[in-house]
Amino acid sequence: MERRKFLTTTALTAGAIALFGKRSLAALLQDPAFQFKTLRGNVGMFAEKGGTIAWLVNKEGIVVVDAEFPEQATHVIAELKKKSDKPFQWLINTHHHGDHTSGNISFKGIAANVAAHANSLTNQKAAAAKQNNDDKQLYPNITYTDKWKTKVGDEHITAHYFGAGHTNGDSFIHFENANVVHTGDLVFNRRFPFVDRSAGASCKSWITTLEAATKQFDKNTIFVFGHALDPLKVTGNIDDVKAMQHFMESLVTYVGSSIKAGKSKDEIMAAKTIPGAPEWQGDGIERGLTAAYEELS
Repeated sequence: MERRKFLTTTALTAGAIALFGKRSLAALLQDPAFQFKTLRGNVGMFAEKGGTIAWLVNKEGIVVVDAEFPEQATHVIAELKKKSDKPFQWLINTHHHGDHTSGNISFKGIAANVAAHANSLTNQKAAAAKQNNDDKQLYPNITYTDKWKTKVGDEHITAHYFGAGHTNGDSFIHFENANVVHTGDLVFNRRFPFVDRSAGASCKSWITTLEAATKQFDKNTIFVFGHALDPLKVTGNIDDVKAMQHFMESLVTYVGSSIKAGKSKDEIMAAKTIPGAPEWQGDGIERGLTAAYEELS
């Protein structure tokens, strides 16, 4: 199937510039190009627009982690149906943001169950109420608070909640036999992250959450990241998770020391990079700086 890349035509690009502005357009153009590939065993990944997706196909059924947007969800469903005629047993959400859950609705009548952290469900309902689009949601019918496990065929799937980070409802989803983990937006690989304080995010807690992940998983784990500066680097290893932890530590250290030194918010926000973590680039440095300043001050 031929895939259209997001905002490829001149007309669409011009329209997007007018609608969003140059900086927002740059962020949109960083969304991953179409990818659908096996990573290890029966587990693979999908990316097209928005947050990435992980998937499992085996003799008993199909599992999908995250759903991007409705159109992209139909694409991944179609690709998975080419691989198997088994039922879709589970749709699992790493967290509630629309670029990970808007596509849930495309699984209505297809996925037997939808699972997510309890806080993720609360946040998804709150966001839908605010946007008045409850009719466009497919909400989780299974929730958990700390840890949740299920088995599909020969694969054991575990959701780990280690505390607040990107929001207060983000989980790591581990396909244990394949040793593949979807991090959701707890890892933005070398790309400035969004820190959603309106949904309980915490820069300081994000550090300890990532530390817990580095202890839970190992050097052989393949990680699927929510986003990446380079669209082709949405997968990686535990060193990338540790690097994300270092970025968050550097962000908190920089903002905290600046506040202690008497710098104003405007002076702190003027930073173009985070000292100690120059690899993190792209659009949106102000999001992390603002969140850290609000939390630490």
